[in-house]
Amino acid sequence: MGQIIIDDALNGLSQLKSESVDVCVTSPPYYNLRNYDADGQIGLESTPQEYINRLVAVFREVKRVLKPDGTLWIVIADSYAGSGKGRYKNGITIEKMLSKKQQGNKGTWMGTLEKTTTNGYKPKDLIGIPWLLAFALRDDGWFLRSDIIWDKSGNVFPESVKDRCTKAHEYIFMLSKNRKYYYDAEAIKEPVAKSSLKRAKYGWHGKGDHGQGNYAGLGSVEKMGSRFVNANGRNKRDVWHINTHAYKNEHFASYPPELIRPCILAGSKKGGIVLDPFIGSGTTAMVALQEGRDYIGIDIQPKYKDLIEERLATVLFTQTPPQNIV
Repeated sequence: MGQIIIDDALNGLSQLKSESVDVCVTSPPYYNLRNYDADGQIGLESTPQEYINRLVAVFREVKRVLKPDGTLWIVIADSYAGSGKGRYKNGITIEKMLSKKQQGNKGTWMGTLEKTTTNGYKPKDLIGIPWLLAFALRDDGWFLRSDIIWDKSGNVFPESVKDRCTKAHEYIFMLSKNRKYYYDAEAIKEPVAKSSLKRAKYGWHGKGDHGQGNYAGLGSVEKMGSRFVNANGRNKRDVWHINTHAYKNEHFASYPPELIRPCILAGSKKGGIVLDPFIGSGTTAMVALQEGRDYIGIDIQPKYKDLIEERLATVLFTQTPPQNIV
């Protein structure tokens, strides 16, 4: 049914057969944001380029194990240079330098620490980690197909900044192994806007570009891609409005199930295999099971295996998608 491998991502992927996985959905550790207390972990590199290089190596192995028509979906956020989330002059992160009590008021304590910046970035620069990774993967042979915005503004975590907007989004990049790939647009269609349905009932005629007439009318599935409105749904847009969810257990970087459900539905058929080389608390595996897929998860932290097994046991016990599990 599924497999959990406790190892670093590269070693874990090396155990998998080539062209054996349908889709990969994952969120690698963000750059210099958290310390997972595991030797060899990704995310605490001294420079952004070192971080990107390690991820490119991991996803090169992902490409090997993907089937020829497979896709890769990556959830990733950006980082700031000299923001207090990076390293300091002694080479360690603030989480290592501060006690648990001090970390509760991290913003105050950061001001007492002497920060350094990474070569090429000024203090307070937005580094551009997501796009650095996307372009590096494209250069490594991946087809960069879509940048999706995860809009978290419904319940975004507040920031104390006063000189820029509060960040309320992350990126999801969709990449493919080859030019042609499996993608089930029907599985993730969105409801048609009520205004579009109302307009389509009577149609609309007028002068369009270059003198061409425009018409909006209820169309059939066969006419998807034309100007016609399909009452059964529209093609999914690339801005996803999904609130964050608190996860009550020890893992504090779990993405919401509804964020990755479309990735799994669009990228694989029932019975397919979903891979996550940074499985964490097991959300990818949980959604894969709910949607009738198998899973392979890899994580460097052994203690997360119990969390994953607990969540998956709930899915298997109920035999129906559990509600509010995160």
